[in-house]
This record gives sequence, structure tokens and C-alpha cells, in this order.
Amino acid sequence: MMLTEEELERYARHIVLAEVGGPGQQRLKAARVLVVGAGGLGAPVIAYLAAAGIGAIGIVDDDVVSLSNLQRQVIHDTGNVGLPKVESAATAVARINPNVTVEGHALRLDAANAAGIVRGYDVVVDATDNFGTRYLVSDTCFHEKKPLVTAAVGRFDGSVTTIVAHGSDAEGKPNPSYRCLFPAAPPEGLLPTCAEAGILGALTGIIGSMQALEVVKLVAGIGEPLIGRLLLVDGKAMRFETIRYRWNPKNPLSGTGAA
Repeated sequence: MMLTEEELERYARHIVLAEVGGPGQQRLKAARVLVVGAGGLGAPVIAYLAAAGIGAIGIVDDDVVSLSNLQRQVIHDTGNVGLPKVESAATAVARINPNVTVEGHALRLDAANAAGIVRGYDVVVDATDNFGTRYLVSDTCFHEKKPLVTAAVGRFDGSVTTIVAHGSDAEGKPNPSYRCLFPAAPPEGLLPTCAEAGILGALTGIIGSMQALEVVKLVAGIGEPLIGRLLLVDGKAMRFETIRYRWNPKNPLSGTGAA
């Protein structure tokens, strides 16, 4: 997919990177990325993917912008309070980069619609804030053979990892799925919600930006994505730690006994 003169100037700082160059930027332009959630994590993901020149960004969210969102959901603003987040996000993308197409899905993912939506994209980003949707997205990406960049935040800490569960490692062993790391969701109500526990706004920007970086790496074919590695971020102490994890043959999704 050729780049226009305007795009060559817009993405000049990418193009001068030997690891990206013109071919990498063309891959970004041709890519279709689905972002599930346009909130605290989804906001920086969407902004940086738009700025990077991802050709089409699908956005799934059934919520509207509220005043309490604005402390962290930086693509929304005061004038958009009350608007659907999908609509507000599309306006922000158009402002950042008019070359990017936004495909809005103003709905909640469920077992009936998830596969049909995920199937139309090259990479999926889980930017949700509830376990039900998180497991639905990860399971669907496994069945549809789509790479997934997933993250979570809580108060002052966060985590991010990349799942390519339909692939294998250098030794020929299956890559881990999300359920190799977390086999099942915790009981409902065990962990406090963001509204109950609070969240440091800038933290979602850090973790969401990392998710966007993982997507760019996957699409452009550069660097080492966080496959089999869970990156933990302690925002209060500004500490970063990486935990390695592997395919678990007993996991309920991609294990040897899975249906």
C-alpha cells in the first residue's frame, strides 16, 4: 500500500527508523486493529495507533462519556460528556489523523457477536475493565487465530502481555494462551471496581501506550513482543518486573484436554 507525499512527511520519524522504514509504515497503513474498550486504556491505545498510521481502527464500546471519565480517558473531553464513547473516539481520531478509518461498534461484545467482529481484524487490543469481556476476547482471539494485546490496571499498578496462542515458539511448543496465565476469572465481586478503588489517571496512559507499542511491533514486524512475558508496572515505586510464563497443557482453552 503506497504512501502519499503527505503521509511520507507525517510518518517521517517512523520511516527514518531502519527497523520500520517505508515497508513497515506501509504495513501499518494496511493494518486493521480492533480496540475493545474506549476508556482509560483504550484512549491512549486509540490515540497512538491513529498517530502511527494504522489504516483502520475498530472500536468496541457501548458506554457514553461521563464527567468522571475525563481524569484518565484522554481522547474524550468536556464537550463530549453524554456522547457515545465510540462517537467521541472517532472525532478524536479524525483530529489526530484524517487518514485513519474508524469502524465503530457501539455494543457490548457477547458470545453471539464476538467472533464475527474479531474475524475482521488483524490484531485485537483488550482495553476492557471487566473479567467477563476479557476472557471472551481472549478465547475468541484463540479460536479466530488473532494476536491479542491485553492489559489490566488497578489503583497504582498495571500489567501488559501479548498473546499469540495459535502460534508456537522456536522449539515448536504452543505459545501460551491467556488461560495458561489465568485459567479462570475470579469470583464476581472479589476485586473492587475502578469506581470503588480509584485509579491514577496517568497510569492508564503508561499501560495503554505500551499496548499501542506492542501492536506497532506486531504489525511492523519489529522487536520482541511480550509473548510469554507478563510485564508488571508498579507506578508508585516506578518499578518494572517481567514474569515469564509458558503453555500449560492443563489449561482449559488450548490444553491437551480442551474441547
